[in-house]
Amino acid sequence: MQAASSKWSQWVNGNAVLEFIDVTLRGCAQVMFQNNPLTGLLFFAAIFVGAFAEGHPAVAFGCVLGTVAATFTGMNLKDRASWKAGLYGYNGCLVGVGLPTFLDPTPTLWLCIILASVVSVIVTLCIADILKTWKVAALTAPFVLVTWTMLLASYAFGGLSSNELPVPNLPHDLVAYNPNLFDGIDLFHATFYGISEVFLLSTVVGSLLFLAGLAVSSLWAALFGLLGSFLAVLVATLLQAEHSSINNGLYAFSAVLTAIALGSTFNKPRLRVLIYTVIGVIFTVFVQGALNTVLGPIGIPTLTMPFVLASWLFLVPNKDVMPAHRQ
Repeated sequence: MQAASSKWSQWVNGNAVLEFIDVTLRGCAQVMFQNNPLTGLLFFAAIFVGAFAEGHPAVAFGCVLGTVAATFTGMNLKDRASWKAGLYGYNGCLVGVGLPTFLDPTPTLWLCIILASVVSVIVTLCIADILKTWKVAALTAPFVLVTWTMLLASYAFGGLSSNELPVPNLPHDLVAYNPNLFDGIDLFHATFYGISEVFLLSTVVGSLLFLAGLAVSSLWAALFGLLGSFLAVLVATLLQAEHSSINNGLYAFSAVLTAIALGSTFNKPRLRVLIYTVIGVIFTVFVQGALNTVLGPIGIPTLTMPFVLASWLFLVPNKDVMPAHRQ
């Protein structure tokens, strides 16, 4: 594996086209904090598998378009190290997944994906500058803010139509009492869907490819991602959340990112970090429920904002123990 990686690096260093492909792949991999082109390739494969299986090929092509647009934009910035690591591409990748998921695939949509992906790079720079004092990354906040803007704008523009946005719903008590908590809960599918729902997909095969992509880069990342999803499903079940949301992984996907971020990316895995990560994952489930309530009346999804808020809160206190390569 190392020999192949070294050979690929040699090819990339001498070829501008291969370098751009390499950075684009890394941009997709960075959605789950991995700086590895093979991980990105497996992630793209998982997205295509899930998107075509669900009958939404636009999601797969949008993902590629968004990553390429953001990567091209980042290529013109001074920070070449961050660009080569794919750190300007991952928000565009998620934008390219998010917009076709909720908006109809019209010519206007593809132009919006390009625009939003370009803007995601600008927003990344803006948020990173604001947060640099606390040594906290922008994470997926640029994707969330730009996508929220586009989805809210779709209510005002006839050229952006949708049949997939959540139905606006005022806050109300959820009567979910069940003496047998696990009746109707599919732990297996809920756990794996939690992983693929990071990319707004519900696919077991895709989830296995995502885990494989994580494992080739960091076995710890794969383990923490799986643990985060399983733990989030358990917590949401014990809290008696809506069963369909649990089974579709909608209470777990932000927790997956929180687990990888706290457990293996910004901290070195050890017992104390494991405990800290478990607390962060549990809190992320509560943030998910809170944002579901807040955003319900305006009819837009939470996306990965529960992960962003929970991770920011948990990363600021441990900024002094960040690994040097992630400073």
